[in-house]
Amino acid sequence: MMIHPFAFLSQWRSLPSFELISYVFMFASMPMLAYGIKPYDSSILMIIIFSVLSLYSGFFAALIWNDITDAEIDSIAHPDRPIPSGMISSKRFFIVALVFSAMTFLFAFLVSIWCLILVGATALFVTFHDKYLKKIVKLPAYSEIFTPVQWIIVPIFGFLALWTLFPTTGDITLSFPLFDQSFFGDISFNSYDFQNMILLVLFTYFADNAHDLPEGIHDVEGDRRHKVKTYATSFGEKNAARISFAMFFISGILGFLLFYRTILTVVFFIPFLGIWLYTLYYSYRLLKADGKDMKPLGALVGRKGFNYFLIAYNLIFLDVFVQLLIFNFK
Repeated sequence: MMIHPFAFLSQWRSLPSFELISYVFMFASMPMLAYGIKPYDSSILMIIIFSVLSLYSGFFAALIWNDITDAEIDSIAHPDRPIPSGMISSKRFFIVALVFSAMTFLFAFLVSIWCLILVGATALFVTFHDKYLKKIVKLPAYSEIFTPVQWIIVPIFGFLALWTLFPTTGDITLSFPLFDQSFFGDISFNSYDFQNMILLVLFTYFADNAHDLPEGIHDVEGDRRHKVKTYATSFGEKNAARISFAMFFISGILGFLLFYRTILTVVFFIPFLGIWLYTLYYSYRLLKADGKDMKPLGALVGRKGFNYFLIAYNLIFLDVFVQLLIFNFK
């Protein structure tokens, strides 16, 4: 039985409260880390608020578009999702996706025109990836190689917002003389901050992809039937588990480098070390599992891996927030 398009959002995909709250901290953490430990005014606060609203809207839009384009695959692997279960039609869900997409673009524009261009380009890629590319491109594991693109926008968006609205006297300035400078403006930053952003992009890619692969093991039958190129369908479930473990391991090394290079302190490092080792343990169990146990364990490792990904970002937010409290009350 169909229900109103927005009535099921609180129950959609059974997203836990922890996850929904974590996204707020995740999306706020990047402009905060890029800005550093110094006095806040209304300008930086508005950047953080609009960044959270834009990225949060984009998150929901991306998931809804994925549900629409993967309805046939989900009818096999996830029959409880909104479209296969009959909770909502593809047509109505399409309208909901348009609303969230419009909110994404609006709040990105309120941050800066360059942030709007960034989310626009990302949305265009993700749309073609979900709708066409992951089903027709023959590159092995194509679908999971490019799926994390929609997450690496998080660090890029946060740093880009600061570089366009609070240009530094850094050693790199990007000018665009063909555009109206009063509207677009320059992008100015220093190479050290740029390297830190790239480090965050790499961490995001490996941490997110590491959890995607076990979920691909769980969904392997539906993906094979629809010829979706994942690591599991391209190289087999065992090799997908090995690659996932390696990605979890690499993401931890990148997390240590973030602690070493940025303003992060032990508030981030000690809990991060614990959650990383915990996740590696479950990933190792998947690596050693027998074939019949891999699918249910793949779903478990995928969930724990995504929690690891979220918690790492939450720890960045917590670390910077604690430092700001100390800075303002010392």
